[in-house]
Amino acid sequence: MLLRHSHTSPYVRKVTVLLHETGLFDQVTIETIDGWSEPEILTGENPLSMVPTLVLDDGQTLFDSPVICEYLDRCHIGRRMIPATGERHWRVMREQALADGVLDSAILIFMELYKRPEALRWDWWLDLKRRAIRRSLDSLERDADALRERVDLGTIAIAVALSYLDLRGAVGEWRDGRPALAGWHEGFNRRPSMIATTPPA
Repeated sequence: MLLRHSHTSPYVRKVTVLLHETGLFDQVTIETIDGWSEPEILTGENPLSMVPTLVLDDGQTLFDSPVICEYLDRCHIGRRMIPATGERHWRVMREQALADGVLDSAILIFMELYKRPEALRWDWWLDLKRRAIRRSLDSLERDADALRERVDLGTIAIAVALSYLDLRGAVGEWRDGRPALAGWHEGFNRRPSMIATTPPA
């Protein structure tokens, strides 16, 4: 398998953390590519020209990160990162959705601040997305005890999202007032899978 990759994409990082945690990393070739430049090789595999894109051995392609993670979780023989059924399944899927929503909002803030001309920036939009992130962080703080002693796609997605907030600073110091979430993230961030996938500063 071939994974189209970007060093700073948190969605790619979620996939690569899962690859490390499941023992699949050595079975996947990682190839860095710039989706923003719309390279023909990527647009031929993924019309959206986005990473992550996973090219399977038979040439078929999968995207986006939830789809790729679900596929990869069926390719190993260890404990599943996505519980098959029941309340645990929906908890993990809900956590992934919340974490991905935080990422979506953080990336939109980054685009507004660093890609849009300053004269055209929309403060209402920035505040809307920051409020969404802060509400999500407050929810995670309340539920932080449920994150402990777990390694699954839900906790991976949350840890990656929090680390991306550190990278881009979308809402300033997110740890303020959230000691349980901050403590959990500090511990999870020491996992070898997180260390191995740390993006460049």
